Amino acid sequence: MAPRPAPTARRVRLGTELRKLRERAGLTSTEAAQLLGTSSGQLSNVESARFGVSPDRVEAMAGVYSCTNQPYIDALADMAAEKARGRWWDAYRDVLPSGLLTLAELEHHATAVRTAFTAHIPGMLQTSDHAREIFSHAIPAPTPPEVEHRVSHRIKRQDFVFREHPNPYSTVIHEAALHMRVGGRRVAREQLRHLLDMSERDHITLRVLPFDVGAFPGSGQSINYLCGPVPALDTVQLDQFHGPVLLDAEAHLEKYRRLLDVVEAMSLGPAKSRDLILAIVQNM
Repeated sequence: MAPRPAPTARRVRLGTELRKLRERAGLTSTEAAQLLGTSSGQLSNVESARFGVSPDRVEAMAGVYSCTNQPYIDALADMAAEKARGRWWDAYRDVLPSGLLTLAELEHHATAVRTAFTAHIPGMLQTSDHAREIFSHAIPAPTPPEVEHRVSHRIKRQDFVFREHPNPYSTVIHEAALHMRVGGRRVAREQLRHLLDMSERDHITLRVLPFDVGAFPGSGQSINYLCGPVPALDTVQLDQFHGPVLLDAEAHLEKYRRLLDVVEAMSLGPAKSRDLILAIVQNM
């Protein structure tokens, strides 16, 4: 097992899941290492993603830990089989915060994405002019090159919805975000028209949460729910002022799945959402 000085988000998650499996089996690292024929130090390095692990080793660990969820085991083995190779987001490693690179990696591997935004248009559906205006008002104030790096990174993330065989993308946008004239009337109108165009794509479900709804769960919070190959490997990403926060505990995943279910049920359907966006464009 070769050491990995800069583990990817997927490698970190693999190590975390293997640790969870061991703990559910009620084994200490020393006990598990003895059963696996390795040292507790090597096992610790695998669980912390400092060392890689082979798919066969993952299968062996699952057996020792009495895990019988084969789809879950297969998904972990697939994660272990991934080869370390350059991805497009690696080009931004020295110019953007690591959290943005992690988000791009998680989106790239997601089987579906569900989001809810109360004050912003989701980055996956932003125009470059809208994104540029948003990044220009960051604190501390970015330099023009930093703004362009962030804009190009955001646009490349949108490969998730533009790729040849895209996975499902579902979003709820609060009506308040649709009325914000980010970048002025021209940029705002172009952004809304872009939302209308994107909402017509078969793999995209766009819902608007209207003002009339009033209070709703999760208000004031932007949520990205990234679906893994099995529900246990889902990830929640929350936008915070200091940067993105990732959650993958089972209780957190269940909470945010339910929250998104409720918010989607409270929102307008896709057709009525398009009608509302069109009305806002026409009155802008």
